[in-house]
Amino acid sequence: MSLKKNIIALRQKKAIVEKGGGDKAIEKQVAMGKMTARDRVLALLDVDSFHEYDLFVEHEERNFGMETKALAGDGVITGTGTMNGAPICIYAQDFTVMGGSLGLKHARKITKIMDHALKMKVPCIGINDSGGARIQEGIGALAGYGEIFYRNTMSSGVIPQISVILGPCAGGAVYSPALTDFVFVVENISKMFITGPNVIETVLGEKISQEDLGGARVHAEITGNAHFYALSELECFEQIKELVSLIPHSNQQKAASIEPKEPVSKFNIENIIPSDPKQPYDVRDIIHALTDDSKFLEIHELWAANIVIGFGRLNGETIGFVANQPMYLAGVLDCDASDKAARFIRYCDAFNVPIVTLEDMPGYLPGVDQEHAGVIRHGAKMLYSYSEATVPKITVILRKAYGGGYIAMNSRHLGADFMFAWPGAEIAVMGPEGAANIIFRKEIMEAEDEDAMRQQKVQEYIEKFANPYVAASKGYIDAVIEPSETRELLLHALEVSKNKDDHRPAKKHGIPPF
Repeated sequence: MSLKKNIIALRQKKAIVEKGGGDKAIEKQVAMGKMTARDRVLALLDVDSFHEYDLFVEHEERNFGMETKALAGDGVITGTGTMNGAPICIYAQDFTVMGGSLGLKHARKITKIMDHALKMKVPCIGINDSGGARIQEGIGALAGYGEIFYRNTMSSGVIPQISVILGPCAGGAVYSPALTDFVFVVENISKMFITGPNVIETVLGEKISQEDLGGARVHAEITGNAHFYALSELECFEQIKELVSLIPHSNQQKAASIEPKEPVSKFNIENIIPSDPKQPYDVRDIIHALTDDSKFLEIHELWAANIVIGFGRLNGETIGFVANQPMYLAGVLDCDASDKAARFIRYCDAFNVPIVTLEDMPGYLPGVDQEHAGVIRHGAKMLYSYSEATVPKITVILRKAYGGGYIAMNSRHLGADFMFAWPGAEIAVMGPEGAANIIFRKEIMEAEDEDAMRQQKVQEYIEKFANPYVAASKGYIDAVIEPSETRELLLHALEVSKNKDDHRPAKKHGIPPF
């Protein structure tokens, strides 16, 4: 056969395989409000940058009628491309091909591109849209999942791993996204659960919809399994592009720098915090007042809202922000907030991203529910993560810093490189009112006017203890600063610490309080 005929035959074969499950299956996919796997890849990557590999891989199962069933690409598309001009490895499960079910060859296509990403030190993006393990392949499918999980673990902390849930992701399949760094979900499309509604109804007699069991909102707001939530696939893809533009592409690199910009003038940092210390405010306004062009990509926005985490830039460089949120539960730390912050701190440390902590919180959330939920163990994760981190760590105490919370929010005692406090900061074992009621209990009870005496003693306690100058006098605070000086001092601290070298004891690894 001539070269020309061979080329024509190749093009014809590619056209057939690229059709996935065929026109009817594609129409059904679109009718469900979902893009096809190939369209998703092309929409996510830079135009004309995608190069597909293993297009002609086929399964090897010879039972249950599978010997006569040719599956286009074995139900998954794999390849490389670029995003914002930088190389990316990607795979996308094709629901039009046998429900995107995973067999051994399907899994081997995925692990091959994962291995490639790890070797080449580039991010790996996985688009999940699958009915789960291919039952006809039995243990071969289970082996495939195990090989994926192993590679997720080997790549952790070396290259960014991003999971995009754009369809069902059930049973064992959910553990690969859970092992990756960031999970994206889309309303009315994403479904994640270990056990499906039918099994729950059979075993427990409870009827529940897929959406209520493990829909996008559930995982973005209740479980915390999803880091980003979108209303459409295209919105989701824009979120991914923004994230990838902000993070390093491996642990051997730094995030790409861009031209620095001043914060937007509407965010006046001196007017954000109310004069009444009991009044809440949105700490994101503080972040916007500090970051270049006032841009901030929040992570886990809907889950554990009492703490805010995410990426912004200072002087063109990516910074990880951890901030208490007084708008929600007064910014206290609880089980979920501790988990949320601890994981993000470890991510920043693994990928050389400096951490800025903004503190305003009255401590850990009290109560039987929190104690029984293990707030001691969960809270210890933050202590561990901050102490373990060797990247530049800078803390600014905005208002309240009480008790164990003061220690947990990257205090000097956990290794903060720079500690700043605003002049109205209250740093103490507990709030002035509670402390005064304990310390001056006798004087208050014996006073003719208990309320007047209580207020007098509260003020006395504030002047003697609950202010930044006591901590500053002991060297625990490097400087008491005006709010307007905050950005300038952060920029200087980051510049000074950019070559930080922090040696730790030799060991295989630590044992966090998981």
